[in-house]
Amino acid sequence: MPLVTTKEMFRKAYEGGYAIGAFNVNNMEIIQGITEAGKEVNAPLILQVSSGARKYANHTYLVKLVEAAVEETNLPIALHLDHGDSFELCKACIDGGFTSVMIDGSKHPYEENIALTKKVVEYAHAHGVVVEGELGQLAGIEDDVNVSDEDASFTKPEQVYDFATRTGVDSLAIAIGTSHGAYKFKPGQKPQLRFDILAEIEKNLPNFPIVLHGASSVIPEYVKMINENGGKMPDAIGIPEDMLRQAARSAVCKINIDSDIRLAVTGTIRKYFNDNPSHFDPRQYLGPAREAVKDMVKHKILNVLGCDNKA
Repeated sequence: MPLVTTKEMFRKAYEGGYAIGAFNVNNMEIIQGITEAGKEVNAPLILQVSSGARKYANHTYLVKLVEAAVEETNLPIALHLDHGDSFELCKACIDGGFTSVMIDGSKHPYEENIALTKKVVEYAHAHGVVVEGELGQLAGIEDDVNVSDEDASFTKPEQVYDFATRTGVDSLAIAIGTSHGAYKFKPGQKPQLRFDILAEIEKNLPNFPIVLHGASSVIPEYVKMINENGGKMPDAIGIPEDMLRQAARSAVCKINIDSDIRLAVTGTIRKYFNDNPSHFDPRQYLGPAREAVKDMVKHKILNVLGCDNKA
């Protein structure tokens, strides 16, 4: 089975009331952990690459690793560019084998966002690739994305139909209260997704796939594992999983998860070295890290996304 686009995935997800997990990948072990979990529960997957991951691991290596995962699992897997910030980057990924790209023009004025997104859509669609656009800005830090609380803004429901029809995007990332990174909320601040905004967006843009970025739950056990083994992470509050499950039952067809993967890997490796200070074989600590990713992804598929047995 070759790499696929998200078009059929999202159609089924919208109709079935579930979401597809979009998991950020940086190396072989993370890709293996995610796809082994997907295979065990028969779930479709989106493996997404940020510009930072592309710089770190090299475009060609990542594409070949994802293609190997498809061959090993025979799952429907889309390879997606996360937060592409320019036409040139999106074009390079389209030309280099990605089946989906995101063009994030949300930092630009509205009309400039439309013009940039439309340019990417025209090129992508001519090459059989689908495009995700973004309206509204999430606060937080993730790789090259850095938006302060002051600059963050909710998506305006009155703009979504105009944006989607004028650009031709295939899915739309919105801002309704999620946040990038592990430090999503200030101490004492209660996480809250604006389901009222989501309902208005659904009303104004019916039967259209919606995307949530910054949707890691910052699993406490991994934060605790890091801190008990030499780390100094402050208590972090992520998006409650029941809220994400509620979103997945609506028009939200894609939920992005990155920080939970990083925490699982880091916590497991820190614990391994604390328990085995003289070991130096990378296989000895990357193996358990891969298993931690696998367990976390299975949990997300079964308890949050609801896309098990949907491959």
